[in-house]
Amino acid sequence: MGDFSRPDGARHPHHPRTYEILDPDEIRAVTATRPHAVADRTFACMCGESWEDPHLTEEAVRLRDPLSPDGIPARHRDRWAGAAPVGLREYAGALARGEEDPERPRGVPLAVVFGWLGAVREEPRDAAWLLAERGPERLLAGAPTAELAWAVRETDRAGLEGAVRFFAGEGFTGRHPKHRRVADTARDLLLRYARSHRPGDLAVLERRLLRTPEDRVRRS
Repeated sequence: MGDFSRPDGARHPHHPRTYEILDPDEIRAVTATRPHAVADRTFACMCGESWEDPHLTEEAVRLRDPLSPDGIPARHRDRWAGAAPVGLREYAGALARGEEDPERPRGVPLAVVFGWLGAVREEPRDAAWLLAERGPERLLAGAPTAELAWAVRETDRAGLEGAVRFFAGEGFTGRHPKHRRVADTARDLLLRYARSHRPGDLAVLERRLLRTPEDRVRRS
């Protein structure tokens, strides 16, 4: 893992400052551009290197450039976009190309978006990890709490993973208290999943997931 920023400060808007390269072919491509690295064993992910390193070839610079369409970061972003659920791939592709605020997809259930956020990725810390968080969360952030809560009831296990991550994150916890009221069924599903699979999120969910007024009346 290392810092792969451009020296001129130009950045892909969704490019993380650090990421991992694990794919053997990509590692070979990087090391092939730096033959001295095999001898000094400093090639692993190019950690701590400078763009002004005299050992870096033009090919090495191109491979690590976050704006290069055929560089390693672009490959990671394209891989992430291609794995998006049907109905979300166009949106994911726009984000991968560098659009900051692409048109929101229509007709895609929020339960599917939860599943997209919670999906297991083979290389979770590659150059698309920031997109993998931002892409789904941007779609969820603007949804009314009642719709989000209903989607929790309709989603699958991966969706519950994504839902817990979303409801425990700033995109939800920063809402006004009246917009954090969740019906019992969804609240219980989220707390039960967090208790079993994401215990670190349990306390914030218990504190931030408020019951709906109807629940309070029924229980009084």
